[in-house]
Amino acid sequence: MKKINEIRKGVKGSEEVAFGEKVKDAVNGKGVADSVVENVITKIVEGEKEEKDQKILESYEIKSEGNMDVTVRIKKKGTMIIYDLEIPEVDDATSVLLEDVRNELISLTTVGMREIVDPDAVEGIRKKFSENAGEMLMKKIPTIGKDTKQVLVNKLMQDMLGLGEIEFLVNDSNLEEIVIPSAKEPLRVYHKKYGWLRTSFSIKREDEIINYSNIVARRVGRQITVLSPLLDAHLVSGDRVNAVLYPISTKGNTITIRRFARDPYTIIDLIGNKTMDLDVTVLLWLAVEYEMNVIVSGGTASGKTVILNACMPFIPPNHRILTVEDTRELMLPDFLYWTPLVTRSANPEGKGAITMLDLLVNSLRMRPDRIVLGEMRRQEEAMVMFEAMHTGHSVYATMHANSASETVSRLINPPLSIPANLLDAVNLNVVMFRDRRRGIRRILQVGEFNVKGNTADANIIYRWIPEGDKIIRHGESSRFFEDISRNTGMTQTEIDANLEEKKKILAWLIKHKIRSLSEIGKVMNYYYSDKARLIKEIQANNVKLFASTDKKISEDRLPVDVNVTVKKKTAENFAKKSSKKKKKMRRN
Repeated sequence: MKKINEIRKGVKGSEEVAFGEKVKDAVNGKGVADSVVENVITKIVEGEKEEKDQKILESYEIKSEGNMDVTVRIKKKGTMIIYDLEIPEVDDATSVLLEDVRNELISLTTVGMREIVDPDAVEGIRKKFSENAGEMLMKKIPTIGKDTKQVLVNKLMQDMLGLGEIEFLVNDSNLEEIVIPSAKEPLRVYHKKYGWLRTSFSIKREDEIINYSNIVARRVGRQITVLSPLLDAHLVSGDRVNAVLYPISTKGNTITIRRFARDPYTIIDLIGNKTMDLDVTVLLWLAVEYEMNVIVSGGTASGKTVILNACMPFIPPNHRILTVEDTRELMLPDFLYWTPLVTRSANPEGKGAITMLDLLVNSLRMRPDRIVLGEMRRQEEAMVMFEAMHTGHSVYATMHANSASETVSRLINPPLSIPANLLDAVNLNVVMFRDRRRGIRRILQVGEFNVKGNTADANIIYRWIPEGDKIIRHGESSRFFEDISRNTGMTQTEIDANLEEKKKILAWLIKHKIRSLSEIGKVMNYYYSDKARLIKEIQANNVKLFASTDKKISEDRLPVDVNVTVKKKTAENFAKKSSKKKKKMRRN
C-alpha cells in the first residue's frame, strides 16, 4: 500500500485527466512524460467510504507478490462488522496497455496442459511471463519506473495465472473461507477472529465467476459446464475450491474457497494453542509409531485434517504412505515417503471416472505401510478400509461425527453399515470440536471402541471441558495398551517409560520453540535412526542441531505458551486399570 501511495504522489488533477490519452499514445509507440508515467496506478478504490458511525476495529496489510500490498480494515458499522479491502485499480487507458501486453504474451508463449496442472511448472510459467511482460512494458514505455513496472506486471500475473482480485483474499492468512455467493452480492469471508464477514466488494458479472471456475477446473484436469455444474478442486497453493453453477445455485454462480495455512500447523503449534495437550499428544505418537489404526471424527471445519496432518511426522521416514482423497487437502512434509492419490470425475461422455473405491482397492496393490483416507463417506469405501486394517495395514481416516459414541453409531448404521465386530480394528478415535462462539478448536474426546459380540460402544479416555479450557482424564484404557503390548511385545513398564520419554522430548521442543515442519522432521529422523544420540543432544541442550536457520513464524501462528512440566508416574497411572485387568486374566 505504501509503495502504491508513493507512486501516486505528485499527480495533479489535470495530469490524471490527460493521462488516459497519453497511455493510449504509449500503446501506439508514442512518448510519455516521465512525471506522469510514474503514476500508472491512478486510484485506490475503497469499497466502504468512511462514515461517522463507522469504527475501525483492526487494520493490517496483505503481502502479495511485487509491490501490490493492500490494506484490510475491519470496520464496525452499526451492528455489522465489515471486511473492507482497499484494492489498487488502474484507469481505462492503463487497462488498454495491459490488455495489449496480455495479448502479446499469449501469442508469443505456448503452454501445454501438463504445465498448467503441475504446481512446480506453474511457478516456472509465472516467472517466464513476468520477465516477458516486464520487457514488453519497457519497450512500450521506456521511461517507466521500476516500482510502477513491477506493480503492473503483478496485476497481469494475477489476471492471467491467478484469480484476479480474489488473490488478495487468498493471501490473507487471517481468513479460512472465501465465498463468492453470486454477482448480485458482496463476497463473504470467514475471519479467524471475527467469524463470517461481509466484504466491501463484489464480482461485477456472472460470467467472471464462471471464468474463475473454469480456470480452477482446467488446472486439475476437470471441467465445469451446464451439464456438469459441480466442481471440487484445489488451487496451486493447496486451497480447496468448490464451485456450483446456475441454475443449480439458484441465486447465481457461486464459489467457495477453503484456505489452508501456508505454514502447516505442527504438533508443537497445536499444544501451544491448546488444541491438544502433552498427554494426548504422546498417546497419539505411540499409536502412530506402532502402526495402530486411528479414526479422527468431528464436525465441518473442526480441524480433522489439521490433526491428521500434524500427526504424520510421527511416522518413520522409511515407511511408504498413500493418501486417498476426493479433493487434495492433506499436505504431508517432503521428508516423508508419500504418494498422494485423488479421484477423478467422468468426462462429458461419462468415461474416465476414478472413484475413492478404485483408489483404495488399487492402493492395496502398491505395498503401502500406511494408508490415509481423506474422508470416509460410503459403505464400499469403509468396507475396503476395514479390510485393509484387518490385513495388517495401518490406516488413518476422517469422518463426520460429533462424539465417540456418534462415531460408533455412524459406522454400524446406514449408510456405512460396518459390522460391529469389525470395529475392534480401530485402536483410537480422536473427536474434534469447534467452538464457533470463541473461535477455537479442541480435541473433544479421545476414546477407543469396545466390541462384545455383535455390539460396540465407546470408552472415553480423555475429554475436553469448557470450564478452564483444558483436557482431563475421563476414564481408564480398557484395550489400547493391551493392543500395543500384543503387537510390540513391550511390557507395561516399558510402555510407561516410552510415554515419559516422548513427553520429555516434546517438552524440550516446546521450551525452545522448535516447531516448524523441517525442525520436527529432523527430530523424528534422529528419533527413529539414532534415538540415543537424540536423547544425548537434548540433555546437552543442543538447540542449534535442530533449530532451523529461518525462524520466521507464519502470521497466523499462535505463540507457544504451555506448561511443559512432566509429571512423574503420569504414564503409569494412565494404564493402571489396563495392568490390573491383565493380571486378573493371567490368574484366570
